[in-house]
Amino acid sequence: MGILEVRVFDEDGKEVTLRDVVKGRWTVLYVYPKDNTPGCTTEAKEFTELLPEFERLGFQVIGVSKDSVESHRRFKEKHGLKIKLLSDPNAELIKALGAWGRRKSYGREYEGVIRSTFILNPDGEIVWKKIKVRAKGHAAKVLEEARELVEDS
Repeated sequence: MGILEVRVFDEDGKEVTLRDVVKGRWTVLYVYPKDNTPGCTTEAKEFTELLPEFERLGFQVIGVSKDSVESHRRFKEKHGLKIKLLSDPNAELIKALGAWGRRKSYGREYEGVIRSTFILNPDGEIVWKKIKVRAKGHAAKVLEEARELVEDS
C-alpha cells in the first residue's frame, strides 16, 4: 500500500486517505510530535502565518500527528491556527513517510515521531522531504522550496 492509500482522520473525525486530502493539489505535509508543545506550537503558528503565501502558490498546508481529532480542535482554537490537521493515531502514515524512529530526550532513547516535512505534487508524489527539522524558522524555508518547485514545473 502506498502512502496515498494510508487512512487518517480529518478535522471532522472522518476517516480519509491521504489521496482524498491531496485532491490534485500541491501539498506541504508536515509531521510533528505533539499538539500544544513549544516546538510544535511555534511550527504550527509559523505555517499559519505564511499560509496566504503558500496558497498564492497553489499549496495547501497540512500538519499530521498522533494526537486525536479533539486534541487538534483544541490546539487550533487555542492558537488561532488556519492550517489543516490530520490525526494519525496509530502512526501508520507517519511511519510510511519515514518520520518515525529512534529519538533522544533528556538522555532517554525511545521510538517516536521525528519532526519532518514533505512536499507532494498534485499527483501525490513526494518531490521534496526533510527529516529531523528544527521548528523555528522552518516554515519560511519550506516556502522557499515551494516557490522553487512551482517555478520549475
